[in-house]
Amino acid sequence: MATTELTSEVFQQTLEDSDILFIDFWADWCGPCKQFAPVYEQVSEQHPDITFGKVDTEAERELAAAAKISSIPTLMAFREKVLVFSQPGALNAEQLTQVVTAVKDLDMEEVHKQVAEQDDGDASQEG
Repeated sequence: MATTELTSEVFQQTLEDSDILFIDFWADWCGPCKQFAPVYEQVSEQHPDITFGKVDTEAERELAAAAKISSIPTLMAFREKVLVFSQPGALNAEQLTQVVTAVKDLDMEEVHKQVAEQDDGDASQEG
């Protein structure tokens, strides 16, 4: 199995240990989540270099709240511990593969630069 169940106990360590981390926020009662699950699993098996995690929003309410999940399924992607993608709704295999490719192709030097500039801007607005 190519996906990992993420809990609040292992979330931070998984984020630290993963260059690229995709997370599927789901619930057992959610029809679109059940449709997306096999697509997510299939794409995860095609990319063994990426960590694919799943968060059961019913079992991990605090984690879902911390991620500000308001609808499910929601897919998030982190690269080098930076949130680079977040979108609610189920994707088909082609769409998910496009997101994976886009995340892999990101210029992380530029992303880190933008994050730093945004952090600087936020700090100057607070002052």
